[in-house]
Amino acid sequence: MVDARLDLQRRRRLGMVEAIWGEHKTGDQIIAILKRFEDAGELGLVTRVDATKADFISAALPQVRIHPHARCLTMGALPTPKGGAPEVAVISGGSSDRTVVSEATLALQCHGIGVDTVMDVGVAGLHRLLDQLPRLQTARVLIACAGMEGALPTVITGLVPQPVIGVPVSVGYGISQGGRTALEGMLASCAPGLLVTNIDNGYGAAMAALRILRGDAEDGWE
Repeated sequence: MVDARLDLQRRRRLGMVEAIWGEHKTGDQIIAILKRFEDAGELGLVTRVDATKADFISAALPQVRIHPHARCLTMGALPTPKGGAPEVAVISGGSSDRTVVSEATLALQCHGIGVDTVMDVGVAGLHRLLDQLPRLQTARVLIACAGMEGALPTVITGLVPQPVIGVPVSVGYGISQGGRTALEGMLASCAPGLLVTNIDNGYGAAMAALRILRGDAEDGWE
């Protein structure tokens, strides 16, 4: 028995699909929820699913697609992004941030948003980021994921005019481990206008970017 109250009107109300938090649900619960999404003709997105649970769900629902780097599942065809330059760039300080980057990227792709993923441009080698600035300047919103001291979003926000969303990542030695240092560093940033999500919240950053893009469209800034 599943007691979930699905928000099947979220797309109509907010312009986004409901995501299912998978970490603390059983495989059977997720299967039942996905079937309800399918019956409603809605795309299914499940976040935070480990490999064992993902295999169990896909065995019961072969139409489910596993996204191992993002630790996510989807059911239903992803919309095709419109042509032109990707609207969002998702940036990582290092390759250890890949899971959060992949979650944010997939969440945007579920809404038909084109994404440019720029990996491993952390501030330990600042030239790597500077080399990518022309590429970043073509996006309308930037999501910057970083662990350790979390400096990457601050640096980017000081270099480009677009909205920047910082995502602290739970990667790093000692007091950096768990992401608290990155979170507090981003919150204390001296770069004006930097937005910050909770630790490892790639999905939340993606939905913030989606709201910014939708707001621009309504204002006629496309």
